Amino acid sequence: MPYPVGPAPRRALIVANPAAGGYHPDLVEQLAARCDELTGAVTVHRTTGPGDATDAVHRAVTKEPADQRPGVIVAVGGDGTVREIAEGLLRQGNLDRRAALLVVPAGSANSDYRMFWDDRPWQEAVSMALGPEQRARLRRVDLARLAQTGAHVLLGSCTGLGAQLLATLASVPGTGRERYARALAETAADFRPYPGRVTVDGAVLAEGPTVLVNVGGGRHRAGQYLLLPHSEPDDGLLDVCVIGDIDPVLVPRLTRDGAHLGLPGTAYGRGRRIVVERLDGEGLALEHDGEPQDRFGPKATFDVVPRALPVWAAPPRR
Repeated sequence: MPYPVGPAPRRALIVANPAAGGYHPDLVEQLAARCDELTGAVTVHRTTGPGDATDAVHRAVTKEPADQRPGVIVAVGGDGTVREIAEGLLRQGNLDRRAALLVVPAGSANSDYRMFWDDRPWQEAVSMALGPEQRARLRRVDLARLAQTGAHVLLGSCTGLGAQLLATLASVPGTGRERYARALAETAADFRPYPGRVTVDGAVLAEGPTVLVNVGGGRHRAGQYLLLPHSEPDDGLLDVCVIGDIDPVLVPRLTRDGAHLGLPGTAYGRGRRIVVERLDGEGLALEHDGEPQDRFGPKATFDVVPRALPVWAAPPRR
């Protein structure tokens, strides 16, 4: 839900990932110029490896003198980069004084950007958030905490087919969302469901052959698959979709527009704690925010962290 907006941020920190699929130096240069015009002060940090975005944001919002701390952190990268930045922002103190996140699309699928801005041009999003009219809204977004690792999940987490496609992706040529579509179709052709169970706040939602489970967060995964069409990022609950006894080959087509919901073999729920299990004792194929979780065990437990992260987002459509 939106909350009252104070003065526009007067300092911006741009955190850019040069390894992101949509990164380009010209993008960062244009973005920095626009942020400088709108805020009066901008710093650019280019990440050097995993975890660097979290550390850079943590330093900026907790170690700098109070009058030198940025009021907005602009994420330039994919969904994994955005999640790292969110982790750094969580280390702030008073929620009402926290710097807010503004996402700019520079990844391959840009699901986080779509969650907050749909697919409007980034220039429009930046102007709406930081411009004098401030037509965007700050939203206190829920996160999930993955109990087994302690990591926070912003966009969502997927098991089974949704996680395995990341391994296929490495051998699929091309760029953008079309590359993800080809990788998902290729993965689905050979995928075999696993024996699974999902509980929501202690009650069994689904049990049996499982193609994938998605917990979140964002409505879309890979920027195009509407797995959680009812999800609201700030309602204090986690949404979960279980696709069970359905031919995996049909999943890409069915999830494009949410046609999987209501079909036999599909279950949808909402709650504060989601537990996902693999019942044969083998480890779950699991990813979150577009990053695979290697050597994961047979159970994943997600607890909601309500209203944890201030994020600039488009106003609701009339």
